[in-house]
Amino acid sequence: MAARSECVPERIKLDGLGECGCIALMKTKIFSALATAAVLIVTSGCVQTVTDRTTPGVPVLKDSFENRYERTVDQAFEAAKAVVTNNGVMNTESILHNQTNTVKTIEGKVNQRSVWVRVEGIDPKVTSVRVQARTPNGTPDTDLAHQLATEIGIKLATMR
Repeated sequence: MAARSECVPERIKLDGLGECGCIALMKTKIFSALATAAVLIVTSGCVQTVTDRTTPGVPVLKDSFENRYERTVDQAFEAAKAVVTNNGVMNTESILHNQTNTVKTIEGKVNQRSVWVRVEGIDPKVTSVRVQARTPNGTPDTDLAHQLATEIGIKLATMR
């Protein structure tokens, strides 16, 4: 019978403060989860698009490319519309009236990425084209923005 009593555990007592290592581990896990959540909240936010609107995203990373061409705003805008339409879907096109120069914009989707294009007249002979692209989770897609900017330049070169 003595052997049997050695196998039976004694009555379990509640742990006192500081007597159990699992409490410290639990506090560490909770703190790390809260710290991670705080970092995510601080680093995510709203990003200004080239169309003067905002969208959710990581604001500290580069997401756009700008090229300048010796073309009119209308020619550059038509080339940008053609490139966005050939690669994806153009959702909206607009003219920004609150600017000193003529500004036309395009919003669309290419490969499930949001794409914005801004065509702005710098002077009568020079036009600026800025292309911005972001993934669905708000991070920049510089490869796509660069590709579209390059295709707009090629389209303008073939329009002569």
